[in-house]
Amino acid sequence: MHLLTYRADGDPTPRLGARLDGDRIADLTTLATASGVRIPTDLLGLIRAGEPALTTARELLAAAPAGRPLAEVSLCAPLRPGKIVGVGLNYVEHVAESHRTLDTDRELPDRPVLFGKPSTAVTGPGEPILHNADLTKQLDWECELAVVIGAPAFRVAETDALRHVFGYSIVNDISARDQRRSGQWFFSKGQDSYAPFGPVVVTADEIPDPQRLDLSLKVNGEPRQDSNTRHMLFGVARLIADISSGATLEPGDVIATGSPSGVGAGMVPPQFLQPGDLVEATIERIGTLANPVIDAR
Repeated sequence: MHLLTYRADGDPTPRLGARLDGDRIADLTTLATASGVRIPTDLLGLIRAGEPALTTARELLAAAPAGRPLAEVSLCAPLRPGKIVGVGLNYVEHVAESHRTLDTDRELPDRPVLFGKPSTAVTGPGEPILHNADLTKQLDWECELAVVIGAPAFRVAETDALRHVFGYSIVNDISARDQRRSGQWFFSKGQDSYAPFGPVVVTADEIPDPQRLDLSLKVNGEPRQDSNTRHMLFGVARLIADISSGATLEPGDVIATGSPSGVGAGMVPPQFLQPGDLVEATIERIGTLANPVIDAR
């Protein structure tokens, strides 16, 4: 299933839906009411309700009518994560470009490099990335596979880790490169709008191997990143095992699994986002997450 959150018809209340074939969507709450069954009304609730709720959702969608055109609605971020765990330096070529341009270590890390992004950084498809020139002159992009946790994970073995995944999405790990403070990344990566997220969450059964996905990013239609998740230093299962060795991952938490090379700081000369830009992050089998950049001073 391709699950999403949307608004429509002037109603400010977010609704739980699913993307159907042909760029149409079905409203799961409406389908449930018509069928006389109960289902959570938001994606986080659906995740927490576990497999019985997922089974109900699948049954509703199997019998769903054609739905309405996706173009008629406004997509929101699929959910507000409890926490976002970011992963730095998780592709070999990005390690090299980061050492060259951002003064990070030359050697490949022997354990995942982790940092946090607050849930307030989340913004949805089509919503703006805030460029505040009073705070940054180096606003950068990073297309990343997002892992949405489905079952609590603490001290999980790598061999069991993927059983704790609900699904996959896209995070654009926006970074103010000139706001790293004594090596700390929170303000560089945690400001409002610095975690565009979406457009959908694809359930794990539709992506049995998360290490075989093409990912790319464009700025104003020009290619900037182009890679595949097989090039991760630490795959999804290893990341879950490492993070959960000391911190519980809860349903709805998101792991942003790291960026390939091709970031703005690594270009010669460096190029950074400016108001008026459009950033499009694409991952195979998930879709495209597009966000405009606006002046937020």
